[in-house]
Amino acid sequence: MDRRDFLRFATLLGVGAGTAYSMAGLVDPMSVGVAQAAAGGGTVRIAQRVHPVESPHTFSWAEPSNITRQVCEYLTRTGQDNITRPYLLEKWEPSVDLKTWTLYIRSDVTWRNGGPLTADQVIWNLHHVLDEKVGSSMLGLMKAYMLKEVDRGEKDDKGNPKMSLEIWDANAIEKVDDRTIRLNLAEAQLAVPEHLFHYPMAILDPAENGKFAIGSNGTGAFELVEYEAGRKAVLKARTEHWHSVPSLDTLQFIDLGDDASAVVSALASKQVDGAYEVDVTQKPALDKIETLQVYEVATSQTAVIHGKTTRKPFDDAKVRLAMRLAVDQAQVMSLAEGDAGVIGEHHHVCPIHPEYAKLPPFTRDVPRAKALLAEAGYPDGFDTTLTLPAEPTWQSVAAQVMAQQWAEANIRVKLSIIPSAQWWDVWDKVDLGYTVWYHRPLGFMTLSLAYRTGVPWNAPEWSDKEFDDLLTQAEGTVDVEERRKIMAKIEVIMQQRGPVVQPFWRSVLTFYDKKVQGFRMHPTSFIFGEELSVKA
Repeated sequence: MDRRDFLRFATLLGVGAGTAYSMAGLVDPMSVGVAQAAAGGGTVRIAQRVHPVESPHTFSWAEPSNITRQVCEYLTRTGQDNITRPYLLEKWEPSVDLKTWTLYIRSDVTWRNGGPLTADQVIWNLHHVLDEKVGSSMLGLMKAYMLKEVDRGEKDDKGNPKMSLEIWDANAIEKVDDRTIRLNLAEAQLAVPEHLFHYPMAILDPAENGKFAIGSNGTGAFELVEYEAGRKAVLKARTEHWHSVPSLDTLQFIDLGDDASAVVSALASKQVDGAYEVDVTQKPALDKIETLQVYEVATSQTAVIHGKTTRKPFDDAKVRLAMRLAVDQAQVMSLAEGDAGVIGEHHHVCPIHPEYAKLPPFTRDVPRAKALLAEAGYPDGFDTTLTLPAEPTWQSVAAQVMAQQWAEANIRVKLSIIPSAQWWDVWDKVDLGYTVWYHRPLGFMTLSLAYRTGVPWNAPEWSDKEFDDLLTQAEGTVDVEERRKIMAKIEVIMQQRGPVVQPFWRSVLTFYDKKVQGFRMHPTSFIFGEELSVKA
């Protein structure tokens, strides 16, 4: 077991991260004090899209969670080192078989209105995200171990029974006492702590019925005082907080639209002090500005092309494989991302994930792609439209390169580039889409969110029982080498009959003014305002 696997295993079992790092002969990077200005005060302005925030449990973007997370916190927190720690929780305890998880709420956590955080409030949040009518992506993460399918007594247009999801057992979410909750799972699951930090899993005040707005109650270090979608969000620091009172007076998010060059101009002219992310094409210009500091981190962020497997021609696995075989991943990455990425293998498991299994290289083969299309009934190829958002720029570049490559296999792809603000209204409805997927610390997490049968974020509407069964098996396997063997089978299924084309993985970078202290680049681009201060 290498150090990374040891740290993950130790913290899974409830060993404190500091103790686990010490046992591994390392210093816990999250224990290093964040530098703060002695006098405090000031404002940090961050360039970031300001999307609607009224329904945190159904967020599809990470950006709006950066606004709400300053107000509403999470039971756990996965650090910049990809190790998950208790946060609103004091600790967790898993059973040996990973089918029972006991969660202990910290005794010192209070809401802004003065009341303590209770087990009943946490339980309400868990029930809310697991309510199929709410539509949270938490259904994808938790379906295998917290939910069951129930026949609604109706038939679809093909005569198949319509199924709905509900919590698998009345005692699945059990209140032990006012500060203790027990999760009784239908299947073993090793990633419960990571799931509790999925960005739609913010702990909301049940009195607000899942909604968020200016003045919403929260346990966080800030209060939302001004908000206008597409323009700006302003958060005011609290003078008291259970964990740490911010150094800042205010934290602002400024929406500069889809033009990546607008971020460069705003940073250069000091209209903003930092950015959510910076497109790699803008790095050379920003590197020349002496007042700016670059932050970069390797991640499992990527973007995948997904075709609706319930519609022609993508209902045929041969067509989907042909689209993968027609792509030269290295060329796509080189032209879109330079040397800042890692070549993808079309299975959506990243080399930085602990359970990643290395397969033989997946190489371009245009003649085989044409042959597969002919076998599928498309000897002359086919025409289709790829829909994607205008931002980020690298995504549009990659799409143009792939369109040219597909053309060599007689796959004629027209690009439909729409405003980014409209993307999440249509991303799961288009015949063929190109969607960014954020970093997750474990390889099977995104697979559960994106490709498990019937979950909200399964945009391609793909269903494969062998894949689902192997995924459930991987989620309950602690031994990383055994889990890697399962993952190898999953990766082969994704390459051979899966629903996506995935050309490369990305490193994520940003720039901040050097006067901003305490910023640490998170692999999911999460921002924690209570860590920031302004150097006098």
